[in-house]
Amino acid sequence: MLNVGIIGTGNIAPAYIEGCAPFEIIKITACADILEERAREFAAEHGLIACGVDDLLARDDIDIIVNLTIPKAHAEISLRIIEAGKHAYSEKSLAVTREDGAKILRAAKAAGLRLGCAPDTFLGGGLQTARKAIDDGLIGAPVAATAVFMSHGPESWHPNAGIFYQRGAGPLFDMGPYYLTALVHLMGPVAQVSASARMSFPERIATSDALMGTVLPVEVNTHVAGTLEFASGAIASVITSFDVWGHHLPMLEIHGEDASMSIGDPNFFHGVNHLLKGGTRDWVEIPHSHTTNIGRGAGVADMAYAIQSGRPHRVSGDLAFHVLDIMCALEESAAQGRRIALESRVEQPQALPVGLADGELDE
Repeated sequence: MLNVGIIGTGNIAPAYIEGCAPFEIIKITACADILEERAREFAAEHGLIACGVDDLLARDDIDIIVNLTIPKAHAEISLRIIEAGKHAYSEKSLAVTREDGAKILRAAKAAGLRLGCAPDTFLGGGLQTARKAIDDGLIGAPVAATAVFMSHGPESWHPNAGIFYQRGAGPLFDMGPYYLTALVHLMGPVAQVSASARMSFPERIATSDALMGTVLPVEVNTHVAGTLEFASGAIASVITSFDVWGHHLPMLEIHGEDASMSIGDPNFFHGVNHLLKGGTRDWVEIPHSHTTNIGRGAGVADMAYAIQSGRPHRVSGDLAFHVLDIMCALEESAAQGRRIALESRVEQPQALPVGLADGELDE
């Protein structure tokens, strides 16, 4: 068993407590937060040891530290974790800039430590079933895809909605990683991109109970429409937006030479997929080939298995950096009005074996 510490005990932290629990290979034992009282309250609620950030980094009994800080702090904290000799796993995105992302990758590799990064939702039964369908040739070679996330922003419900309109967030950096990671998992690496984008409103007004009436300045594009050209030759259309009141568009679809597949929400582990074979009119549900009883934190467990066995881990820093590269290139393309070729490449993550029991990721 590898012991895990958490830095950042905010909104997403309880999901990691729940999602890591089924995996006997890891145990969350300690937590820290810049707000020490919040860390103490979280520790008391979940039976953990509350630490200061420096104290957690210095503990000899912690093997992996999960970085759940705000996006702008991801690079600084991940680098400190690596400098402390711990394996690092970060919430998405890996960093705000390519330069910081590359610095984290170099530091981890130089230290001989593992680096992982959310999202790990592609380990769920929904996206693993979709991957198996593609690998089994059910749709033929993928030729096109669509990925759509559109809402009117988190200011109506999130207790700290202002961070979603700061640099390093927005719909692309906040929700884009789920969709882009899913596409790379299903179709392989991206070669080049093009995009258009806009910041539709210079400020937002929060309507949540916690922030009612608070003015939220906007620093980022809030509607991004892009085209991804994959190394395989397939093409995907991607939209991420905080400017849309509602829509009827599917969240994720992959279109192959022989059939089309509609895929469940990549923000979740349990999505249901449907298949439309060429020459037919009816969509048919694809039964899950993998368990849907899995949650956030599975990527931490996958990295722990890999640390012990020596295999590559699926929810890797290399994958997260490629997704970061895609997002930065989309922003650059929109700003410069030209197609951007990506310098990063990543191996398509290995699919999970079929037939694993709940709480297992290796045969």
